[in-house]
Amino acid sequence: MFTGIIEEVGEIVGINDQGDFRTIRVRGNRVFDDLGLGSSIAVNGVCLTARTIEGNVFSAEMSRETLDRTSLGNLAPASIVNLERPMRADSRFGGHIVQGHVDGLGRIVHFNREGDAWDLAVECPESAGRYIVEKGSISVDGISLTVASLKGPRTFSVAIIPHTFENTNLKAARAGDPVNLEFDIVAKYVENLLSRTHAIRND
Repeated sequence: MFTGIIEEVGEIVGINDQGDFRTIRVRGNRVFDDLGLGSSIAVNGVCLTARTIEGNVFSAEMSRETLDRTSLGNLAPASIVNLERPMRADSRFGGHIVQGHVDGLGRIVHFNREGDAWDLAVECPESAGRYIVEKGSISVDGISLTVASLKGPRTFSVAIIPHTFENTNLKAARAGDPVNLEFDIVAKYVENLLSRTHAIRND
């Protein structure tokens, strides 16, 4: 489990395709303090597994499923990515529950500076709108954010403070870019429970 508090921005330094799998090599710094072979690590909000570690570079494999359902297939050498290690049991819970399991791809509608902050508007898949509520939590490329407003059934906005802008991949974001979205797991569980209860009552 992750929290959506990005530890650092890494850089893609290599990409290799072999069959249905793609391997990326990522250069970082802080995440190597206790990163081991087989450890989970979130890359732009996608839970991957460290396959090799060489100095301050780790590699991770991505299946066709991951490439098709996330934005990681768009990465190229020199791309910057958000990195977060799993939450430790004895650490503070600074963001919200993030599993690293992407629910769908969004697309940046606009990313405008407004005073000392930025307004980020994202279009989400049509089926996802029911999980998004004003002041609710959402993960965008692994970043724990709060929905500031809803702009129709498929678009929401979040306010980006300077710290988030400077310490995540958002500093390179542009309108039209795809982003990984993960919705509140609590909302998904509640929906599932209610649908099961409704089905039982109608049997």
